[in-house]
Amino acid sequence: MEQTLSIDTATGQEAPAELSSERVKGIFSAIAKKYERFNAISSFGAYKVWLAGMMRQADIDGDDEVLDIAGGTGDVTFACARAKHPRRIQCTDLVPEMLDVARAHYADGAAGDVPVGFAVVDAQDIPYPDASFDAITMAYGIRNMPERERALAEMLRVLRPGGSFTCLEFSTPPNRAWRGLYHFYLRHLIPFWGGLITGDRDGFVYLSRSIKAFPDQEAYAAMLRDAGFADVAWKNYTGGIAAVHTARKPR
Repeated sequence: MEQTLSIDTATGQEAPAELSSERVKGIFSAIAKKYERFNAISSFGAYKVWLAGMMRQADIDGDDEVLDIAGGTGDVTFACARAKHPRRIQCTDLVPEMLDVARAHYADGAAGDVPVGFAVVDAQDIPYPDASFDAITMAYGIRNMPERERALAEMLRVLRPGGSFTCLEFSTPPNRAWRGLYHFYLRHLIPFWGGLITGDRDGFVYLSRSIKAFPDQEAYAAMLRDAGFADVAWKNYTGGIAAVHTARKPR
């Protein structure tokens, strides 16, 4: 496989992939059972608005097989099941403990009558054949991947021609004043809330740094185009704190 750049996801600087991958596994395995509570409190409920916007933008219908990358505790998987009613969803994540929470939600009926499978998957090395899925969803995942170009190439590979890609990620507010307030919140309040709710303040120091280090909307769109995606676009939410990028695999 062609050599790709590997970075420290906390800084954006070149570093061995293992540094970020092992750190992400450690953080999310420890906070898995409290992750949803943290999301709700730290975003003041805004994450639900972002997720609803993601579903409005996702080009998914009832005949599609969907791959949810970095599916975590299943928020995107179950939102997709409720909003789009696809034929099947494969919910994947790097961290088994996160998927354990998702499985429990599934057992409680969170997906309705939509079949959902679960698998531990590194998105930088997806274990599915070429052209296996009609759509890919991902939220808060690409930011934590040290080999992002490789991950995007893998996602493109497993999409069928014409298949859709929908990604929700923290981004960069274009307004300077709003951006300054947001960066203050990231630096001081995200670690505070994370430490209070989960007991892992250091893990949330990393998360806040990774958000600030992630490329802005246009730079991420350029990454998608460079990976081979077409029809790349994005929509900002909450003044650009989050953005939903959409793209398609050329037919």
